[in-house]
Amino acid sequence: MNPFTALFQARYRGFRVIDLSALIFLILLVLGVYAFKAHAGGETAKIADANVQIADEQRRIRILNADLAHLEQPARLEQLSGQYLGLAPVAAKHETTPESLMEIARQAETPPTVKTAGTKTIATAKPAATPVPGSTQ
Repeated sequence: MNPFTALFQARYRGFRVIDLSALIFLILLVLGVYAFKAHAGGETAKIADANVQIADEQRRIRILNADLAHLEQPARLEQLSGQYLGLAPVAAKHETTPESLMEIARQAETPPTVKTAGTKTIATAKPAATPVPGSTQ
């Protein structure tokens, strides 16, 4: 008898071996498909959670951008700088043209003179710059 034919004819407890092998293969295949689908379902849930988190973060970004736009309004900043720092717009007499900057720089280089009670004229030196706390020189 042919070994291939013998495989189809062999019996184990009244069942053919080839039928038992096919049944075991079918059961393993079903269990494998079930395991892969269960794993894929878990991954789908993780993806859905990540999408929800992304949507929440995008909503928070839109809110923060709106808050930033409100906080950076020029009128609001001008009002706060005047209220807390005492700052005001530059007066027109302090504005100059680029051509006159050299003359202003020359005037700043010459120290002002101070007259005393006598006839002597003393040039006053500029005070030394005081270091700002926290700065490095």
